[in-house]
Amino acid sequence: MATLSRADVEHVAHLARLGLTDEELGRLEGQLNHILDQYEILAALPTDEIAPTAQTIELENILRADVTTPSLPVDEALAGAPDRARDLFVVPQIIGGD
Repeated sequence: MATLSRADVEHVAHLARLGLTDEELGRLEGQLNHILDQYEILAALPTDEIAPTAQTIELENILRADVTTPSLPVDEALAGAPDRARDLFVVPQIIGGD
């Protein structure tokens, strides 16, 4: 597998708008090439007999009973509102308007 050159790493860092020092570029070059080496090892494993999967662990929905409970009183719910009209929050209009 091809390795990344210093120029490759500098180019990617430039595209990502990363302001990296020479030391950081050198360290990143080594780390990225190590990742590619590890991928090459994994890519060589025989996986033909392994069924494809979208989820690696079993998922279980944890549900609770849908029970209604009393809400906050209107005055308490609107106590921190900077502006209100009767029992409603008043917010600045952000779409449309004249």
